[in-house]
Amino acid sequence: MASPIPNGKRIVFTGGSGVAGRHTIAKLLEYGYQILNVDLQPLDNPQVHTIRADLTQSGQAFNSLSSHFRIEQPFREPVRTPDAVIHFAGSPRNLLVTDDELFRINTLSAYNIIEAACKLGVKKIILASSVTVYGVTFAEGDVDYPSFPVEEHIETDPMDTYALSKICMEKIAKSFARRFGIDIYVFRLGAVVTPDEYEEVFKGYTTHPPKWKGHGWSYIDVRDLGQMCKLGVETDGLGYQVFNATNDDITHHWTPTEEFLRRHCPSTPFTRPMEEREAPLTNRKIKEKLGFREEHNWRKYYKL
Repeated sequence: MASPIPNGKRIVFTGGSGVAGRHTIAKLLEYGYQILNVDLQPLDNPQVHTIRADLTQSGQAFNSLSSHFRIEQPFREPVRTPDAVIHFAGSPRNLLVTDDELFRINTLSAYNIIEAACKLGVKKIILASSVTVYGVTFAEGDVDYPSFPVEEHIETDPMDTYALSKICMEKIAKSFARRFGIDIYVFRLGAVVTPDEYEEVFKGYTTHPPKWKGHGWSYIDVRDLGQMCKLGVETDGLGYQVFNATNDDITHHWTPTEEFLRRHCPSTPFTRPMEEREAPLTNRKIKEKLGFREEHNWRKYYKL
């Protein structure tokens, strides 16, 4: 693969050592960005330096955004404000830590990073939220989506701590975007699929579709997520925006989307006609606003 042409933009990426983060960083490097990773764990990528930081500590959040990007002797450039901050750090789901600790980590780290970025003069922030905010994934019992397609403007009323922490992050972001007049784009990530997972994941999706209501029969390929982040960094002037970060198609293999949803969710209303294979957690907005074009449809990698 040819070396990328540096575009000069510098991105601080938090949580880049996680599954979604490391794949997204790899894609951003292909686009030519300079990346500084901020995480509690190292990243196995020689092109990216990792600063270890606890982002629930406001001083560490501030310092992680006002740092050199790599070790040099001597440093050849002064510290500069990054062009963008992409925040993926945090506890990635329920039951990894206690609920109170999950809420503390996710809300406080988000607040600290957003505040530090705004006060340092960063003009673009991208945040990893989750489709769990729609309240179905970790509901207490079987709960229906409010309507189909699931669009970003519908009410978010989750029961679980993880999704609640993401709702709080979104409200923090909206407040700071309004206060500072900058772009903050929230990506509600679908179920993340890496290149090596297609066989296992889509065998489950296609053979046991009723099990995957919590995923909204939708997903996001990590490489397409990298493209979304690139488009978010490059698209200016939208202010505060929320986007479903999902791929184009429903994860079921043959039934048209509306027919499938009427069968499995007969009480859920439709607010508009859906495309034949459109993902229930639709990505129409991110395609219209950011120009996203899917590159990694699941049918390319999973043979029925």
